Amino acid sequence: MGLAASSMLAASRKGFAKTVLDSTSAAEGLSIRFLGTGAADWNGRDDRGELRRLSSVLLDRKVLIDYTDTAFDMIPSDCHPETIFYTHSHGDHYRPAAALKLGIKKVFLSQTWYDTARMDFQKAAKELNLPMPTLIPIYTGQAIEVGDLTITPVPANHATSLLMEQTLMYLVEKGKTRLLYATDTGGIPAVSSRLIGIDAHQKGTPITALIMEATMGIGHEVDFRLYTHSSVALVEQTVKVLLQTERYTPRPGQFVYLTHMARTLHGTQKELDTTLPSPLKAAYDGLEVVF
Repeated sequence: MGLAASSMLAASRKGFAKTVLDSTSAAEGLSIRFLGTGAADWNGRDDRGELRRLSSVLLDRKVLIDYTDTAFDMIPSDCHPETIFYTHSHGDHYRPAAALKLGIKKVFLSQTWYDTARMDFQKAAKELNLPMPTLIPIYTGQAIEVGDLTITPVPANHATSLLMEQTLMYLVEKGKTRLLYATDTGGIPAVSSRLIGIDAHQKGTPITALIMEATMGIGHEVDFRLYTHSSVALVEQTVKVLLQTERYTPRPGQFVYLTHMARTLHGTQKELDTTLPSPLKAAYDGLEVVF
């Protein structure tokens, strides 16, 4: 169901590599292309020959969640996204100059750091002599429609240097698909669970797909990043609870994809493919999945 790990090194701007996980067509399902799957400590190919760009995804070839210039070569040459949603202001997710060079016209981000982002984009636009995009402040729980996608921001458990900034995860809905894209976050906060519909006390509509960060790998569960990031063990436990309580209802055989993996806290893609507990699967740059 996954593509060979070597595809991580071979993927290019020529097009999509597809993995279809359900019986719907690509047009009917929600297409996710992983542009980058690495945490902030990735800076080009390492001494093992591995390469992970900084974490971001492309939804249905038209909407980005986060983006940096490290992932430019992962966008197919015939694809021109104009909309981006940011999770937070850290530089491994947010680079205004990269968005402007890509041609982004509409930017969604938490209202808690809107003023800072506006100044950042104005500065970058002036330096590059490029037009300013439209910046739109958003609020947790606010459903935003982009074509046939409904994207809802929910709080993440993460912190930045902006003490009042609320970092975000996103619930992405299309048809019967309800995907939770959860990075960067130390677990799933209770208020987010309620907004999504997977609360421990008030069962709502289950999610059907999950992409979650695992900054810390197997054997690195005890790590200071625990307060703001998730580990493989935490993702595994989260998935078990959601499955047992029917708050996560994937199709048979569907993977939970891991992203935002730290270079220093994980093995190679080949090692991850053989050691991760089911149904966890390490995503890699250039992988496309249709939920």
